[in-house]
Amino acid sequence: MKIDKSLVRSIPLFDRMSDADLDKFLGHAVSRRVPAGEAVFEQGAAATHFFLLLHGRLKVTQVTEDGQQIIVRVVHPGDLFGFAKALQRSDYPGTALAVAESIALCWPTELWPQFVDRNPRLAVTAMQTIGQRLEEAHTRIREMSTQEVERRVAHAVLRLANQAGRKEGTGVRIDFPISRQDIAEMTGTTLHTVSRILSAWEGKGLVEGGRQKLLVLDLNGLAALADHVKE
Repeated sequence: MKIDKSLVRSIPLFDRMSDADLDKFLGHAVSRRVPAGEAVFEQGAAATHFFLLLHGRLKVTQVTEDGQQIIVRVVHPGDLFGFAKALQRSDYPGTALAVAESIALCWPTELWPQFVDRNPRLAVTAMQTIGQRLEEAHTRIREMSTQEVERRVAHAVLRLANQAGRKEGTGVRIDFPISRQDIAEMTGTTLHTVSRILSAWEGKGLVEGGRQKLLVLDLNGLAALADHVKE
């Protein structure tokens, strides 16, 4: 698939790169279309490539030692992912699954060191991404350790609305297919519990659901729930 340089140029990582350097960078890239439901890579597989998401959405899942699947992050357009080399790993720590048809650029892992040497901004972006992921992981651990389930779910939905929301009428639509099971895996709870919470929220006019759809109708109301502390 031919790479649209103008699309790549619009991503902050590349907006200040010279045309010559961008051409070199893209000269090693392969564009890959990933149908919804297909994995870009799987947990434990050899980390042969690193990636940049141009279009679509991915969820990165991990299976724990006790067999529980959790969603550790959502990959949005413009995000680097799969750069195991920067984490001193030879395998992928999770499975990256397309939740909507996606397009990603991929490069061989062995090119990572020279790309970083030639483009310090790539290294900075990778470090920022790693830092953001660590902060999100710490936040989720803290939430699961100290917060009741409804607050955890509220925080997760608010994060999704902030990262992948688009205005729709008076509400904010999560702009990719999201199921109640997905939210359960993000918050360390069960499908039954998430279904009960979302149904209650629908009754209060906070959200509107549907098959793999979620529309947040009252962001302030949801934020009040997320911040609520029981006496």
